[in-house]
Amino acid sequence: MITIRDAMFGLGQVYLTPGAQAALLQNDHCPWEFLSRHVRGDWGELTEGDRQANIEAVIEGGRLLSSYRLKDGTPLWVISEAENDNHQREATTLLLKSEY
Repeated sequence: MITIRDAMFGLGQVYLTPGAQAALLQNDHCPWEFLSRHVRGDWGELTEGDRQANIEAVIEGGRLLSSYRLKDGTPLWVISEAENDNHQREATTLLLKSEY
């Protein structure tokens, strides 16, 4: 179980696109599987440059991207938008790479 202490940042409002919802259901995944990895800094399948950009974004408040694969190989992205004036993430969206 993830606790607030384990999270590197807040998610803000969480959204799930229709395509991501259907793919998660089809693959018997729960969105929280990927959200919990995302907030702990487990970015999934990213290049080293994208990982470094995420680390900088955690510190400076920029956008964060994680990329995972569902059981059938479908790419799933989790994107947390930049921080607002209250230093909180505006929103986090789970979407298929094809929906970007």
